[in-house]
Amino acid sequence: MSIYQREAGRLTAAENLVGKLYPRFGVNKRRESVRLLYEISRREKIPPAAVLPAEPPASFSALKAYLLGRRFPLGSAAGVPIRPHLPRLELKEEDVVTDPPFPFSPKKIYIETAAASSALAAACRERFPAAGREEIGSLKEYLAGRPPRGIADYNRRGETLFIIAEEWDFFKPCPCTRGAVRCGYGVCNLGFGCLYDCEYCFLPGYVNTPGIILPANIDRFFDRFSRSPSLPGPRPLRLGTGEFTDSLHLDDLTGYSLPLVEFFRRREDVVFEFKTKSDNIDNLLRVDPRGRIVAAWSVNPERVAEETEHSAVPLTRRLRAAARAAEAGYRIAFHFDPVFFFPGWEKEYGETVERIFAAVDPERIAWISLGTLRFSPELKKVIESRFPGNTILNAEMSLGYDGKLRYPGFIRLQIYRWMIDRLLARRRDLPLYLCMESREIWEELQLPFPF
Repeated sequence: MSIYQREAGRLTAAENLVGKLYPRFGVNKRRESVRLLYEISRREKIPPAAVLPAEPPASFSALKAYLLGRRFPLGSAAGVPIRPHLPRLELKEEDVVTDPPFPFSPKKIYIETAAASSALAAACRERFPAAGREEIGSLKEYLAGRPPRGIADYNRRGETLFIIAEEWDFFKPCPCTRGAVRCGYGVCNLGFGCLYDCEYCFLPGYVNTPGIILPANIDRFFDRFSRSPSLPGPRPLRLGTGEFTDSLHLDDLTGYSLPLVEFFRRREDVVFEFKTKSDNIDNLLRVDPRGRIVAAWSVNPERVAEETEHSAVPLTRRLRAAARAAEAGYRIAFHFDPVFFFPGWEKEYGETVERIFAAVDPERIAWISLGTLRFSPELKKVIESRFPGNTILNAEMSLGYDGKLRYPGFIRLQIYRWMIDRLLARRRDLPLYLCMESREIWEELQLPFPF
């Protein structure tokens, strides 16, 4: 039996149970009851029928109170408000991730006319000779009038490559969540789409993305950036790739890192960061960063990375790459984002912290960010459909201050306090910051803003 078949069977059992015990429930009451039964059944690894007591609650209010207490035991015990997100549960076999899109081998390459003579287009023709190629006027024209794409289409994103001549969307402030303390980060938007399949990633929410999108005219970015009126005042701007794609996982193809290092190592008003889950750093090692470029890795315990960050390289290889980059003169950063809360999390994250400082001299670390698991409510169904066997949705997550699904505040504080203590024990002045976190949490932790 496949994981999809197991979970589809669990869902059917929950639906049948609610239909049998509560035949008069309307659509909304049935939906919420089925979902809570399913989620408890999956987390506790028991049949839905085993979730209910011998004498099931008679009314919907009593049933929901019982199920919420069972589904959110820590939050219920702490007496915190619980705002669950309980959409209709739908599982589709065609949406399940099966074939990883990495390594990259597109079947079709679309090249905008303005990018047809570019070095990137030539490199892609040479790298992927078997791929079909078609010249298009623009990506916008290509998408016009085409039917909406779904999750199954997103899963096949690695089959299609678009090489474009970008004109507008090169640089923007980080799209921080509503109500969070901003870290002042700027996003260098060189491409859209990542070939890694991290279960928590927000990019699958952009299901209408037709494939991997790479701009061919990076020189245009440098020109636009140099003339931008939004450059910072007294403090250097922190700027990086890695928001809408992995900074380096295709760098052997694009070669973006070489001109980026050459350009930003001369800028005293900018601290440029590459952010990756890869060890594709050969190009970085070919150029002297002059101590002004940051190479950063997203990190999680080895087991967590293996189970949730599909196709990304293991933690061991990320840390080995970080050590090599440090030896080559790069400043190093690490992003514990997201941090997961699960039984035994302290032990696994503690081991990860020790491995980081064994690989990289603490004095070479430019900063470390911390952010707990969170995502938009709409992404919950996407995760369920793509990874029906996931465990990250077993956690106690409800709607937070910004409308995203988050751990409750007391759990986030517990995580941050523990992580901060372990990190500062290795270097007291280590710059730390929280990613997309509320001012209330910052103030409770009394964490100074490092930038």
